[in-house]
Amino acid sequence: MFNRILATLLLSVVFSCSARAVQVEVHDPVLTREGDFYYAFSTGPGITIYQSADLVNWRRTGRVFETEPEWARDVAAGFNGHLWAPDIFEKDGRFYLFYSVSAFGKNTSGMGVAVTETLDPDAPDYGWADQGMVLRSVPNRDHWNAIDPAIVQGENGGYWMSFGSFWEGLKLVRLDPSLTRLAQPEEWYSLAKRPGDPHAADSSPGAGAIEAPYIFRKGEWFYLFVSFDFCCRKGDSTYNIRVGRSKSVTGPYVDRDGTPMLAGGGTLVLEGNERWTAVGHNSAYTIDGQDWLVFHAYESADNHLQKLRILPISWDDGWPVVDPADMDRMTTNLIE
Repeated sequence: MFNRILATLLLSVVFSCSARAVQVEVHDPVLTREGDFYYAFSTGPGITIYQSADLVNWRRTGRVFETEPEWARDVAAGFNGHLWAPDIFEKDGRFYLFYSVSAFGKNTSGMGVAVTETLDPDAPDYGWADQGMVLRSVPNRDHWNAIDPAIVQGENGGYWMSFGSFWEGLKLVRLDPSLTRLAQPEEWYSLAKRPGDPHAADSSPGAGAIEAPYIFRKGEWFYLFVSFDFCCRKGDSTYNIRVGRSKSVTGPYVDRDGTPMLAGGGTLVLEGNERWTAVGHNSAYTIDGQDWLVFHAYESADNHLQKLRILPISWDDGWPVVDPADMDRMTTNLIE
């Protein structure tokens, strides 16, 4: 299966150049698989959904919310219909879609979850039921930001949600087995942070540019992927992907040099170059024995629009390695 996927990905660049295929434009992509199809979810109006049989050719199949979550405007009065930074998690045959509502650059934010029995849009039992808000951050009360949720199962079987952006960094909180609320009593951990401005107001994100945590388990290790620096600034974007690891889901996470991620550590996995201004907000998966890094990359030649990239991960002494040249060799095509 891996050889077939890899061959299709390698051939896709030929297809893209010869047929001038339109690439898939996403922010903050995550993946899952059901049956014969892969499904990608991304930031956008109502959370955009794409479907693919080969990880290369994708078609839009709709969105999770046709309007907006009922609670969204209570959290962010200026909510414009765009839901941020989803994660998709399967448990006992059901699919849980976590998402964020926020005001840009503020921690006026909340994270919710919607559930469906299937991802097949043609199935009779398809349909998303919102379960409401799981967690909320409030300016001048919380020095963290309730965005960018990602779900992982810990070494002892419990379920955890990592999240966060700027402020005092990235957090981890335990979920109830229902995956729709926090476990009681609440259990919280700090995962990673970068030095910021100690004089900044509590309502300010500060200068500690770190966000988008994603914990990927491989063997005895949990790998914490994060994004450093800045997204969403066109040619001035500086996003790059970093990683640390721990033998416990709760940490502490350290980088390859032994620097704690709570002290600003993070080993570089992938950064921008002349053709790709910046890369970031990744997720990671094992598919048929091969590990993959999924992320968005800003293409310099196309006004720095964000494109979906799915690249193979190799390993060097227990640390993930991604070939930057694969950003050009492997592309994704939007099929209308």
